[in-house]
Amino acid sequence: MRITLAAFTLSAILASPALAQGVPLVSGTVKKIDSEQGKLTLDHGPIKNLDMDGMTMVFKAADPAMLKTIKAGDKVKFTAERVNGQLTVTKIQK
Repeated sequence: MRITLAAFTLSAILASPALAQGVPLVSGTVKKIDSEQGKLTLDHGPIKNLDMDGMTMVFKAADPAMLKTIKAGDKVKFTAERVNGQLTVTKIQK
């Protein structure tokens, strides 16, 4: 039982988006920011880890504070993952 619990805990930690390794940075342009909803619209290139072609779409921000560091028109690099069933930007930088 102890090994099973340890294995479950380790797999949960490794699956955590905050600790995920190897999630590729994607280039994009900020089109819109909705701070009230904690969302942003990005025109982006392909997101390989989500098997998604380039397009313009809305993402949830993993941390609403990240929306204060960017504005519409900014060229960015970001990571996106599926968190609790929602497409979420987990990291963003100008």
